[in-house]
Amino acid sequence: MSILAPARAIAPPGYSRWLVPPAAIALHLAIGQVYAFSVLKGPLQEHFGASHTAIGWIFSLAIVVLGLTAAFGGPLIARFGPRKAMVVSAVFWVSGYLVAAAGVALDQLWIVYLGYGLIGGIGLGVGYVAPVATLMRWFPDKPGLATGMAVMGFGGGALLASPLATAMLASFSSPTSDGIAATFVALAALNAVLMLWAASVVREPAAGDGGEVDSHGSPVGGSDADVQPRAAVRRPTFWLLWFVFFVNITAGIGILETASPMIQAFFPQLTAAAAAGFVGLLSLGNMAGRFGWSTLSDTIGRPATLTGFVVGGAAVYVTLALTGSAAIGVFVALAVLQISFYGGGFSTMPAYLKDLYGQRHVGVILGIILTAWSAAGVAGPLIVNGIVDARERAGIEGAALYQPALWVIASLLAVAIVANAGIIALRRREATR
Repeated sequence: MSILAPARAIAPPGYSRWLVPPAAIALHLAIGQVYAFSVLKGPLQEHFGASHTAIGWIFSLAIVVLGLTAAFGGPLIARFGPRKAMVVSAVFWVSGYLVAAAGVALDQLWIVYLGYGLIGGIGLGVGYVAPVATLMRWFPDKPGLATGMAVMGFGGGALLASPLATAMLASFSSPTSDGIAATFVALAALNAVLMLWAASVVREPAAGDGGEVDSHGSPVGGSDADVQPRAAVRRPTFWLLWFVFFVNITAGIGILETASPMIQAFFPQLTAAAAAGFVGLLSLGNMAGRFGWSTLSDTIGRPATLTGFVVGGAAVYVTLALTGSAAIGVFVALAVLQISFYGGGFSTMPAYLKDLYGQRHVGVILGIILTAWSAAGVAGPLIVNGIVDARERAGIEGAALYQPALWVIASLLAVAIVANAGIIALRRREATR
């Protein structure tokens, strides 16, 4: 077990920082497969005879536990070091799949909640934070680029898992089985290999928390002005930022968690395979947003980038509510754009926190602000699934099932525009003191 000691993960002299991003991306590709849950949602509903909301709560629980684990376990994760944290993440995420498979095999929905939602959610929370802080230490000169690379894989998880899960469900199904349990087991095996490889590769810089880089691109000396986590959360700016982050996530999850059934409701002619392809496109948008928007934020600034997310998001949701069923190409383009905002929020936020509070405690402060993800993991599916279930009971079909939910989220984005303006005003006031 000594190979998991933090000292064993310190990079030797001359170690290239460009070896670390592949490990971060691989780990996030594994845990980011949670975004392919909409592909499993329909089969799980049929298997258990459950509603949209009942199955949607599995995803919501995983996201809630992710945020709480990151918030309350942040200091512990920082003390573990990235390698040990990534192994712990692998153990919980893989075990979550296996327990969920047992729940399906035993026809016990609560066991699926326990496995995928609770146990898997702990793996998500531990795995999400560890590579982010590590890559920011390797790239102190480009924090937006660093966080974009760190979480890009998370956005791409569905791109890997959606076609795989769809193919596995078809391959493993038989007259006596729907193939869901076997699919969970196969995904567990795949993720075990991917995550343990990532843990074996990752290294921490031997230098301090931040500063300049040497000729090899490694961090040397120096550190940012630090703000303690307790002091950070006492600032109004923090909670306005939390709210804007929460709404941006809610807007993304509102599409992601229901992506497959939503597009089939808007365009009934689509097959399940085509709907899974749509989930894959959303994953591409998520990946591109995580890398592209955060990298752009190094140039245009984090406040301007966040403004683009909430203003653009409001425009997307209003357009989808008014004309979403007019053309499938427009629907897909708008949904992918919204998911790019969603992904961009996750990659831009760590760099924004570094700008506001310094480098040393950014991992812990990030863990606290990720509670917004927990809240949005409940709010997004609850808004959409609750409205869809109610309208289905009223006999409503097609795009009309989802339109009221789109208007609700558009209204939340309008409030977030005001909150974001408040963040900018407060920062200007602080700068003039």
